[in-house]
Amino acid sequence: MEKILVLDFGGQYNQLIARRVRDNNVYAEILPYTTPIEVIKANNYKGIIFTGGPNSVYDMKSPHYTKEILELGIPVLGICYGCQLIAWMCDGVVKTAPVSEYGKIEVTVKDSLLFKGIPEKSVVWMSHTDYIAQPPEHFEVVGCSKDCPCAAMQYPEKEIYAVQFHPEVTHSEYGLKMLHNFLYLVCKCSGDWVMDNFIEKTVSELREKIGDKRVILGLSGGVDSSVAAGLLSRAVGDQLTCVFVDQGLMRKDEGDFVEKTFTSLFDMKFIRVNCQEHFLKALKGVTDPEEKRKIIGTEFYKVFWEEIRKQDEKGYFAQGTIYPDCIESGKGNADKIKTHHNKVKMPDDIEFLDIIEPLSSLFKDEVRRVGEKLGIPHELVWRQPFPGPGLGVRIIGEITAEKIEILQQADAIFREEMANSEYESNLAQFFAVLPGVKSVGVMGDHRTYEQLVILRAVTTDDFMTADWARIPYELLARVSNRITNEVKGINRVVYDITSKPPATVEYE
Repeated sequence: MEKILVLDFGGQYNQLIARRVRDNNVYAEILPYTTPIEVIKANNYKGIIFTGGPNSVYDMKSPHYTKEILELGIPVLGICYGCQLIAWMCDGVVKTAPVSEYGKIEVTVKDSLLFKGIPEKSVVWMSHTDYIAQPPEHFEVVGCSKDCPCAAMQYPEKEIYAVQFHPEVTHSEYGLKMLHNFLYLVCKCSGDWVMDNFIEKTVSELREKIGDKRVILGLSGGVDSSVAAGLLSRAVGDQLTCVFVDQGLMRKDEGDFVEKTFTSLFDMKFIRVNCQEHFLKALKGVTDPEEKRKIIGTEFYKVFWEEIRKQDEKGYFAQGTIYPDCIESGKGNADKIKTHHNKVKMPDDIEFLDIIEPLSSLFKDEVRRVGEKLGIPHELVWRQPFPGPGLGVRIIGEITAEKIEILQQADAIFREEMANSEYESNLAQFFAVLPGVKSVGVMGDHRTYEQLVILRAVTTDDFMTADWARIPYELLARVSNRITNEVKGINRVVYDITSKPPATVEYE
């Protein structure tokens, strides 16, 4: 299989670059800049992409790499910091720019394989405070903007290309075409990364590995574990046992939907553990979001492991781990926004033959495509992103059974109206939040003092940034009217019109 290496220097778009490469039917993997050159040599990459990053290349504490990587005979594309790094490695001059560039900027480009089929002038996404003041010897400047004299450069004889902007983001008008040109015109890729091939190959490998042994999978009802279950079911049938821990923090009727789906569609043993009371007891009095996440994650696996201990036969343990869970970042001491991961440590008293992670090479959008091809229902495969702790982090403050029921009902009305109006296809994600705020209201002739609910809806291509959705007022009014009339305990509905940044999509 052809592979492109995305060498991560701490850029926020490292995963997005890899996804864009894979969108072109070429497999990409991400490694940190600390990866030894010997490892890179051994992997037979068709091309290497240096990511962006927040540092300055002339600061010796910043991420660097040996110049030997440019002498391997492998095509290289540098993006933003990666562009400046190439200049620095080849004895060019990088300085603080007289004028920083952020956002959409018009660039002018010259003839280059990288820009084949692209207009002379187009808009790209810039985000830099340093610039290449003097390109290295042998490099030709093939792109510029009003304030950036070297927005792109090349050394075609050595197949080295570099751009100061970000072609991987949709704001760059012809950025995806540039990446396609690098992959197919420079790296000479053939495009052999296809989902059908992945399913066939993975099922065959699973059958060979598992043989006649049993497999146990922790099924959350989310996209990743559901698709992993589908793959394993196709591979080994009823040798698979799925343990579904319903902690009572899912959306309305979602637990029943998951059970019905997997007991009717797949050949497997399905065990459902209903344990809302257990989780409510563990969460009593807890308000800190990080603490809630830790408790929900810890208790989930406590319940899960207790169920596993009841199994007689030792077999394999399967997880719905996907590629972003496995990536070792090049960011170093990046800020911690929130805890979310899918890597599990087993108790000492539980033994398995091995851990199986059939989706560990895939991004979320690729997992969805596999799910569709496996015949998993559209509403499950394409369900919107849902936090691992469920409604536990959409209820601000202490979690109670009453609050869960209120939020489930309000959220269900919001989703139902979006579906009925066929507006949901315009949105990347939408949901209700219970912020723990009460307000005065009037219902009939009576004063009320009840809960406020927040509606949140966003549009985005990649979730790196997101804009609040301009839902028609009539539709919002219908949702608000239904919630305040049908959900006991809510007397006010508000709509969040904050984009990301400065907000995040979720509240906790």
